[in-house]
Amino acid sequence: MLRAEFPDAGDQSPEALLAAYEGVLAETVETVGVEQVVESTDLDAATVEAILAGDAGDLSLSDAAAVLSTAPDRPDADAIQAEAQDILLMGMTTAVLDVESLGSGIDDEMEPKEIQQKIEGRYPMTLSEYARLHQYIESRQR
Repeated sequence: MLRAEFPDAGDQSPEALLAAYEGVLAETVETVGVEQVVESTDLDAATVEAILAGDAGDLSLSDAAAVLSTAPDRPDADAIQAEAQDILLMGMTTAVLDVESLGSGIDDEMEPKEIQQKIEGRYPMTLSEYARLHQYIESRQR
C-alpha cells in the first residue's frame, strides 16, 4: 500500500501481494499492540486479532490505512489511503490503462465504473481488491 514497501508488486501474484500487505499490517499490530490499535481505530478486538493472525483480505483499504497509521513512524490514515489510491491512479497513467482495460485485465472481476469509484475512494475497496488492482497495474508498466 505504501510506495517504497512493495516495489516488486507487478512481479508477484495478487495473492502473494495480499500476503505481503497482511504481513505489514500484522507487524504493525504486533508492534503497537492489539489494545492500542482497537483504541485508535474503529475496529473491534476480533478484527484486530484477525489482522494479527494474517487474515486481512476482507479489510477495507481505509481500515488498513487506519491500522498502519497507529505506528508512530507512519503518517495519518487519510495520507496513507490517499497515497495508496495515488499509487493506482499514477500507475494507470504510466501504464496507459483506463478503467475498461483494467477491468478486462483482471478478467472482469469488477465493472469499470466500480473500479473507478473504488480507486477514487467513493466506494469501499477491500485489501484483496486493492492487491488485485495494484498487481495488475504494476505488471503493465513494463
